[in-house]
Amino acid sequence: MDVFMKTGMDGYLLNSSKNLSKPKKKNYCNPLCPELVNHTQLKEFILIGLSTDGDLQLLLFILFLTIYTVSLAGNLMIIMIITISASLHSPMYFFLCNLSFLDIGFVSVTLPKMLAIFLQKTKTIAFSNCIAQVFFFIFFAGTECLLLSVMAIDRYVAICFPLRYTIIMNLTMCFKLAAFSWLCGFINSLIHTILISKLFFCSPSVIDHFTCDIPPLLKLSCVDTSTNELLILLIGVFLGMTSVLITIVSYVYIISSIISMSSAGGRKKTFSTCGAHLTCVILFYGTATFRYMRPASSYSLHIYDKLLSVLYSISIPMLNPVIYCLRNNEVKCALKKRSFAFIEKIQCCKSVSLIKVKVAE
Repeated sequence: MDVFMKTGMDGYLLNSSKNLSKPKKKNYCNPLCPELVNHTQLKEFILIGLSTDGDLQLLLFILFLTIYTVSLAGNLMIIMIITISASLHSPMYFFLCNLSFLDIGFVSVTLPKMLAIFLQKTKTIAFSNCIAQVFFFIFFAGTECLLLSVMAIDRYVAICFPLRYTIIMNLTMCFKLAAFSWLCGFINSLIHTILISKLFFCSPSVIDHFTCDIPPLLKLSCVDTSTNELLILLIGVFLGMTSVLITIVSYVYIISSIISMSSAGGRKKTFSTCGAHLTCVILFYGTATFRYMRPASSYSLHIYDKLLSVLYSISIPMLNPVIYCLRNNEVKCALKKRSFAFIEKIQCCKSVSLIKVKVAE
């Protein structure tokens, strides 16, 4: 009977030369995986991370700590500037505020544990924490997928029906569309998480990845995962492809309306409001489709898959605030206005302090 022998953090080798005469254990769901561990018995997983090279750990820690800080600061800045600027109190920026909340959650699910792995010798994660990480990761990803399509609809109504925009996209409608995105993301995540938690895993439970996600867990499972793969495909087609289709159709009408405009300045101004969203859509949908819409047997989990996951789950939340600030004139104007007001307030406080000092003298 095959047994697993540990060979360090680089992996585990299968040794078939021992215990051949021992009787077989019963109740294995998969005879190819003798060290089968039920979710009720499994205590923890081992996360390999991005690299096992000890010399790179500190460098990677500094790099991803910087990314995490920039992501939090950028998205919090977007939320703050939208909240305090009356000129940005519109449906477009309401959805952008939701997107920033999602991006903060997205990076906060993966990066804190990833940073801890860089500094820890024991790179383990408890089974319950791993399942929780899967739930929130899918929740934020699924919700963002739907929210991007809702933002495309918002741009379509704003450009194609400008006179009726405030009537159609009223506050109630905006809340309903945002709530629908969050609710669907929650239900999608709950279904996937329940199915993942019921899988059986081989021991040693080593995840050659930097986070708990569906593909590496399916790769680690010793039982048939066809139900999970079928569900990923069906939900991916229903939610993912539907969102992509809605976005494509919306932008076909948007581009047609922009082309029909007589003023070149009007075309440039109108497209500038859509350019940031279109960039985010291409980055998110492109990486997510390649990451999940393929069979589990093709998940090699080598460095290219890890880098794709970094781009999808870490880099995009950091880039979104940058894209919206650089490509959106209204956000840039509001940001400049608030920055100048803040500087003037500081200078005023300094002047008052100097006057008080002189009076005291």
